Amino acid sequence: MTYTLTTPLYYVNDRAHLGSAYTTLACDAIARYHRLMGDAVVFITGCDEHGQKIQRTAEAAGLSPQAHCDLVSASYQELWQNWQISNDRFIRTTDPRHRRIVEQFFARVEANGDIREGRQQGWYCVACEEFKDDPAEAQEPSCAIHHKPLEWRDEVNLFFRLSNYQEQIEQLIRRPGFIAPESRRREVENFVAQGLRDFSISRVNLPWGIPVPGHGGHTFYVWFDALLGYLTALLNNDDHVDLDAVSERGWPAQLHVIGKDILRFHAVYWPAMLLSAGLPLPERVFGHGFLTREGQKMGKSLGNVLDPQLLLERCGSDAVRWYLLRDIPFGDDGDFQQQRFVDLVNSDLANTIGNLLNRTIAMARRWFDGAVPDPGEAAGPSHPLAVAAGDACSTYHVAWQRLDFRAAAEAALGLAVAANGYLNEQAPWSRMKQEGQREQVSSDLYAVLEAARLVAQLLAPLVPLMSDRMLAQLPAAPAPWPDQLRWGALTVGAPLPEPTPVMARLELEGQL
Repeated sequence: MTYTLTTPLYYVNDRAHLGSAYTTLACDAIARYHRLMGDAVVFITGCDEHGQKIQRTAEAAGLSPQAHCDLVSASYQELWQNWQISNDRFIRTTDPRHRRIVEQFFARVEANGDIREGRQQGWYCVACEEFKDDPAEAQEPSCAIHHKPLEWRDEVNLFFRLSNYQEQIEQLIRRPGFIAPESRRREVENFVAQGLRDFSISRVNLPWGIPVPGHGGHTFYVWFDALLGYLTALLNNDDHVDLDAVSERGWPAQLHVIGKDILRFHAVYWPAMLLSAGLPLPERVFGHGFLTREGQKMGKSLGNVLDPQLLLERCGSDAVRWYLLRDIPFGDDGDFQQQRFVDLVNSDLANTIGNLLNRTIAMARRWFDGAVPDPGEAAGPSHPLAVAAGDACSTYHVAWQRLDFRAAAEAALGLAVAANGYLNEQAPWSRMKQEGQREQVSSDLYAVLEAARLVAQLLAPLVPLMSDRMLAQLPAAPAPWPDQLRWGALTVGAPLPEPTPVMARLELEGQL
């Protein structure tokens, strides 16, 4: 099965921040899980590079818009490489292929009778790249999101006849699972219930954008252009640019992961555009929450922005991934608290999981000739840790279907807690001193090592580097991942390496 998922195409007015890293890390975890399950994954990310905001930002920096886009897009690509993000495609909307896809798509929509000309009047936020519905009562209208003054616009634009799709969009958003989480679906339902209004898809006198064919002076509105980047990204470099080719390359997407602020564009405008062009609709749109820091919104003026590159350099990717995916319920707003971050990583990864592996390998090497001991009774499915492992795996797979990273992480962690409890209860360090207990100790250590191996497998999508470090110390025969989740795959008699720490404790001085 092909599984296509996307991050938003990040707007290149500035470099990546923790919010964009959070979305990308979440998608990376989903992509890794589906690859392990045997799906042919197409994981798309990239940059949205057109619009007035980009033009003004570039001008302020003394750069051409293209030079600015080249610089910032390269910084995104480098950052995702440093984080070892496993995206398959990176699309830029300044890609020449993208212009041709946009032109072909527009031609279909126009031929379908869904383009009209009209006058657009209203208050416009350049930062949002959208008209605001009702700020006119204020003496000095400003954007509630960006807290910047709005600009009055009065111009002739091209409009997409969104109103033609009222009934179809109503049916779509009622479809179970199309919009998640549930709170987001209610937001969209309320918006659609007010009646869908045609929306502007062009701007005039804006040179930094894709010209609208047959409509001189018009360039495509950045959102109309950017959403189509998901389609362009599916083309191979040697492809003849043909809109129909995307259906052979992985469209429709199974999942769009976005911030909740752009839900309307993805759950209403985008499906209507696709319906007009006769293309299949994405299966699911997931709108996650925002991140704050120590209870405050992050912003340059407050000086509390968390730089993803700095986080990576000081803490490592596994620590940050674990905290963001394990502690914040996906879909809700989350607060980055430095002390909780340190405590959680040290408790869960360094202590509960890392120490379990380290001490068990050390005992097995000391007492059983440096090799994986014989399992004895631990080989069977009724062993307490085998039962705990089976329960953990079942919970884990259900959690991934719900995109519940916290539950998936807790399933892996819970198995490690059970293994630690079993080890302390059996106390092999005491049993080994008793005559006739060697076989029992062998069985106990095998069971704990096997549980640790399964913990490592379950951690693979969440903290892949730590998972690799664990599995390198736990010999098992190569097999497809679902088979690796079977109890008893640890190779009896295989040499055990000298244990090495799989997660260093975080010791942070001062604020990040």
